[in-house]
Amino acid sequence: MDDTEVLLEQIEHACRRMKMAQSTFGRLAVNDGKLVARLQQGGRVTVQTVERVHRFIEEQGGTTAEALRSGIKGLRAGLRPEHAFRFYDNRQKYLMFVNTTTEKQIIADRAVQELCETQPSPPAIRLLDGGAGDGTALARMLRGLHRRHPWVPFYVVAKEISMENIRLTLEKMPDRLREHSATVLVLTNLKYAETPLLQPEDPATASKMMWHEVALDGTSAGEFEEQITALEPFLQKYWQTTIGSSGNPLYKTPTVLVLYRKDHGFMLDPIVPRRGYAKADFDFVLASQPYRASAPLDFKTSRVITPLVRALRPNGTLMGIHSHGDDPGMEIINSIWPDENPFHTGGEAIMRQVAEELGRDARDYHFHDMPGEEGLFRYDVRTLPTEISEGMPIGSSTLFAAWNAASYVAQINDDRLAGALSNDHYLEATRDVLQRRGGLWFNDEVYMISRRARLH
Repeated sequence: MDDTEVLLEQIEHACRRMKMAQSTFGRLAVNDGKLVARLQQGGRVTVQTVERVHRFIEEQGGTTAEALRSGIKGLRAGLRPEHAFRFYDNRQKYLMFVNTTTEKQIIADRAVQELCETQPSPPAIRLLDGGAGDGTALARMLRGLHRRHPWVPFYVVAKEISMENIRLTLEKMPDRLREHSATVLVLTNLKYAETPLLQPEDPATASKMMWHEVALDGTSAGEFEEQITALEPFLQKYWQTTIGSSGNPLYKTPTVLVLYRKDHGFMLDPIVPRRGYAKADFDFVLASQPYRASAPLDFKTSRVITPLVRALRPNGTLMGIHSHGDDPGMEIINSIWPDENPFHTGGEAIMRQVAEELGRDARDYHFHDMPGEEGLFRYDVRTLPTEISEGMPIGSSTLFAAWNAASYVAQINDDRLAGALSNDHYLEATRDVLQRRGGLWFNDEVYMISRRARLH
């Protein structure tokens, strides 16, 4: 039993003893009514949150906090919090970041531009989104693709391990299925190396895979939405996660969900993947922020990028994106932590390592040289025109949104953040950068790897 399961068991036992709903427990203990649901779905908690839970149980006449703490191996061993409870970045931070910055919009538009320069082959344009997040970028990509290829079938694979993100992605899909009826949408929680073929690497694990195909009835977005919403129990059952020894989330059940319109089933039949017979031949792969900045180089390549590169068809392209730093966001962070520099690995180093891992096959790929600004793009934190102007005070909501974006991009863990939030220095640093720069923006780096066309 891992630490997450132990904590959930402690909470469930306390709820039974106190005859209290789990949502009520979370609200009273840590002011988060969704605490238990987030844990069950792979959510991240800090050591401070665990200690607050334990103190609450003790204060309500239950087991002592010390005894409860002893049941958590990560706390007993004195491990760093990110190793003991490193699940996902805080959900509120992520959603605030997505909704207050232009990153997803710019990534989607750049992806459509690059995809349109590839040379797809019948019977479909084949797209893999390696880390769909909440589906914001994917939905915008599909809108852009439909505008350029309104009559071409789409085969779209979206990899995402978070159940909450998959739910948010699915909420955006009814309109896409209504507008572009010739779409086969595949969602999966498989590992990066397993996603292209939609097949777990381990045979024993593959035998336990849940493969669910849904042919949607009707012709309207409303009808599709009803049927997609009805998948919620399926997601809750099969999109669960556990935590590996490294602290990374892993699926409990390997799952593939295939959606398409029943009224186009005959035409889409050659495109719909079958269990054990999926093809890894994509026209375009988007790998946007697919790894933590602090991850070792060989992890980023061998576990993520190289398997996705191998999944390209001739003329296919992978577009990788990660944070670059050297921007006002890092100025804020360095005001609090002067030596902080999380962005050690650039695109050039990643491409060199991928080429080495490909071995002789590397000659079949083109590693794009993108010098200077060509390999960087800027995205901004959205503000009203009058929010940041000389001589005017900056509102607290803008300051908090800017701080959230800066700390999220720099991947500052919650325990270090807690120390920074103990005084107002972080707000003063944020205000200073916003006023001096006239806003807040970040730099992302882009790198491209294409598979060469076959010579006949």
